[in-house]
Amino acid sequence: MRMICLGLLALAEAVALREAAVSSPIQHVLVQMPLLVLAGAVAGWHLSVPRHWAVPLLLTALTALLFWMLPLNVDWALTPAGELVKYASLPLLLGLPLRLSWPWLGPILRGFIKANALSMLGVLGFLYTHAPVRICNSYLVSAQQDLGFAFLYLAAALACLWAIPVLFGHPRWLPLSTDGYTKCGA
Repeated sequence: MRMICLGLLALAEAVALREAAVSSPIQHVLVQMPLLVLAGAVAGWHLSVPRHWAVPLLLTALTALLFWMLPLNVDWALTPAGELVKYASLPLLLGLPLRLSWPWLGPILRGFIKANALSMLGVLGFLYTHAPVRICNSYLVSAQQDLGFAFLYLAAALACLWAIPVLFGHPRWLPLSTDGYTKCGA
């Protein structure tokens, strides 16, 4: 019941940020969209799927992620039709499939996905900060550059966060067996 309430809270917060998303690309791309993904992931928290569904679900999630990474689609998401697609596709085609496939992925594939996420954030940060023209037509060039720097800061923060277990060992508050990872979805 808690997870359903958390998912509904994330969805409600994403809808409440509708006006802020129009004015700021940081709030649109780095706050509202992740909240929608979180709502989908939390909605499927207690669900499980057979192992043979993991790869198709992961490919669905990655395809949705690649679609929403394109600046043209970020602009389109501010239109009424694009907004409806965003509210439906991010939870259902990215958050939920990623959550359902994650327990079945091995540590090497999880590490590959995390490394790929860091490199994509770095490339997007470089693109948004160094582009001589507006990439997203709905936002100013200065806001676009702020988004680029936010991508770079997020990449650095995630790299540090994901490196902590590698550098300092496994945190004591996490279970040592792999059963705990499967139960919590990590």
